[in-house]
Amino acid sequence: MIFLYNLGIRLYALLAKASSPFNAKAKKFIKGRKNVFSEIRKYRSNEKGPVAWFHAASLGEFEQGLPVMERFKEEFPSYSIVVSFFSPSGYEHRKEHFIADLTCYLPIDTKANAKRFFDELKPNLACFIKYEYWFHFLKEADQRSIPLFSISAIFTPNHIFFKKYGSFHRQMLRYFDHTFVQNTKSEYLLKSIGVEDCSISGDTRFDRVSQTVASPESYADLEKFCGDKITLIVGSAWPEDMAVLAGFINAKSGEINIIIAPHLIDRAHVEKITSHLSVPFKLYSDGNLTNTDSVLILNTIGMLSSTYQYADFAYIGGAFGDGLHNILEAVAFGLPVVFGNKGLEKFPESEELITLGGAFSVEDAQQTQDVLNNLLIEGFRKGASDICLQYVTENQGATERIISYLKEELK
Repeated sequence: MIFLYNLGIRLYALLAKASSPFNAKAKKFIKGRKNVFSEIRKYRSNEKGPVAWFHAASLGEFEQGLPVMERFKEEFPSYSIVVSFFSPSGYEHRKEHFIADLTCYLPIDTKANAKRFFDELKPNLACFIKYEYWFHFLKEADQRSIPLFSISAIFTPNHIFFKKYGSFHRQMLRYFDHTFVQNTKSEYLLKSIGVEDCSISGDTRFDRVSQTVASPESYADLEKFCGDKITLIVGSAWPEDMAVLAGFINAKSGEINIIIAPHLIDRAHVEKITSHLSVPFKLYSDGNLTNTDSVLILNTIGMLSSTYQYADFAYIGGAFGDGLHNILEAVAFGLPVVFGNKGLEKFPESEELITLGGAFSVEDAQQTQDVLNNLLIEGFRKGASDICLQYVTENQGATERIISYLKEELK
């Protein structure tokens, strides 16, 4: 199995390199890894103290782990923090974040790269956030007796770890000294395959979104745009989402405000989003917003999580294709949320909120219009909003549970 794994890794790297002249993301993936070891060596030549290494697949995982990194820095000020990313989208958006003393790409998972990475960085602690299981890096940490933790992990029976042919991947789970899982189902699954070093911490995203609510960014132009009208925000919109939303948006434009935040903000993607609109709209990048505008395209990066404060309810995209995006950013502001009905088992918060009555899944345009029209009714919307606020409050605390454990381990 290790032969097939190594072959797959090398083929992936070759494919990324071959496509890099034609694909911007692949180009960043390859180019960003060229100087990783020299960057680490330069950093280590100036930093002699202990190092805590946090690895995130992409931007979402980084945001999920950020509360833990912040609290870790408070509790262990002598440690420096190194953050690595697998995906260019994560690295490009957070490479300048203050929490990290060094931000870099994770080298391709080969035995030689893993050995060199640990030789150069010399981490004293390693934390992998939610996903990402790289055999050679995990094995190297285990062989060097470096404390290794998985944070906010979540599992379903469909994961390869729980299949008859998943013994190789199960070994990766056993390299962790402890795995902090989000829920009882994940804990049960791990223990069913003999992984006993695990505990339920909850999801650190609840702590992260609560931080945002406590001190959101303020946007005077958006506040002016929303005014006193009811506002719907469409977060991380894909064309598939617009196909079911267009009827409602085109019918309600002028009656309510609508903010649409495309998942991708390149011109081609934005045009695919706006092609579904038969009403006037304005691009945020054009400026000069007024409260006479009705449909706004938020074609920017980094504003969405705080923009939810100006809305009354939300539709969150992705569930008709790539996978449901973060609903908790909206829910934390008390916004009832609507989304597609595909692949929700991967996002337990979506199913839990549907059961409670704070979220609603839809399968087609007619159902989408019906649900959104119901949410225009103040009493119905208020009841769902209260459920969302209570849900976030009751699920906070994962960060403190993880930090308390690490404090004991690092004594």
